[in-house]
This record gives sequence, structure tokens and C-alpha cells, in this order.
Amino acid sequence: MPKTALAFIYSVDAMNRFIGRIAMYLIFVLIGVMVWSSVSKTFLTPSLWTLETAQFVMVAYYILGGPYSIQLGSNVRMDLFYNGWSVKTKAWIDAFTVFFLMYYLGVLLYGAVGSTAYSLGYFGLEPFTFFWELFVTFISGGLEAAREMLGHLERSSTAWRPVMWPVKSMLCIGVMLMLLQTLAELLRDIGRIRGEDL
Repeated sequence: MPKTALAFIYSVDAMNRFIGRIAMYLIFVLIGVMVWSSVSKTFLTPSLWTLETAQFVMVAYYILGGPYSIQLGSNVRMDLFYNGWSVKTKAWIDAFTVFFLMYYLGVLLYGAVGSTAYSLGYFGLEPFTFFWELFVTFISGGLEAAREMLGHLERSSTAWRPVMWPVKSMLCIGVMLMLLQTLAELLRDIGRIRGEDL
């Protein structure tokens, strides 16, 4: 296996392990939000922000923990036949089926980028171009120039009405991290097919 491929595998693994280990603790944030929700509904005036905050934290928990779950092999698999196969056979099957996952994640990323652009007030058909122009404007003109490119920010339709771009951005980041992890797994499977232990 080329050194660049090994470096890619190890760096993606290290990054997703670090992010995944931090994301694990979001469950305690979620518990805190839910406890506060119960206390405020029982003894105080019910808080408007608890339900959506819990949903946003859960999105971050799942989407940032997903790549780490793939790395650990703890994702759901049909083990009826899989466990009995040799390491090489498993690598062949995984190397083939990972393309279906990568296609799905690619479509999901495209939709997430479009939805994030919409949440920032972009209503056109080229969300990647919008983000590139936003990035170039931010680099050349600063924060104020980039703010001028944004339109009406999308808000939730609930009484609390939080802006939606943070959770949609989190989805883009998480799906991108999953794509990187699946690519690392593909390279790892290719190494196993070639008889290398990675």
C-alpha cells in the first residue's frame, strides 16, 4: 500500500476517532436538556427551546458519531453469512458494497449542501457555487462583506424560531466525515485483499 494511502487512512481514522470520542459526550448534554425540560414543565414555566435543542443535539450526536461507528465496525451488518467468511472474502464484499454507501452519502451531501445554502438565504440552483463565492468574499472582503451575500435566514416554524443553518451545517460536516471514513475503509479493504494487515 502506498505511503500516501496509509497516511490518508491513519489521518482520517485519527480525526474521526477524536471527533467521535467528543461526540459521545453529547449524550450528557441531551440528558441535561431533557432533565431541564421535565423540571421546567413540572415546576416552572415550560421552556420553549428544550425540544428543538434536544433534536439538534441528537443530530450532532448521531451524525458526528457515525464515522467513528464505521471505523469501529459497529454499524449494522447482516451477520447471517458475514461472520463465517474469511478476512479476504469480507474485504471483497465490503470493497464492493461500500460504493453503494458512498453513492448514498454523496446524494445526501448534495442535498445537505443545498439545504444549508437555502437556510442562508440562497434560493438558486448552484449551492456549491454560492458557498465558493461566499468563501472568496469572506477571504477578500472580511466578515461584513460575506454577511452582505446572505439573504433571509431560514428559521424554524416553532415558537422559539431558531435559525436552521447551524444544524444543517452540522449535517454537511458529518456526512463529509462519513464519506472520508468510507474511503479510508475502502483503501483498508483493498489492502486486506492484497494480503496486507492494516
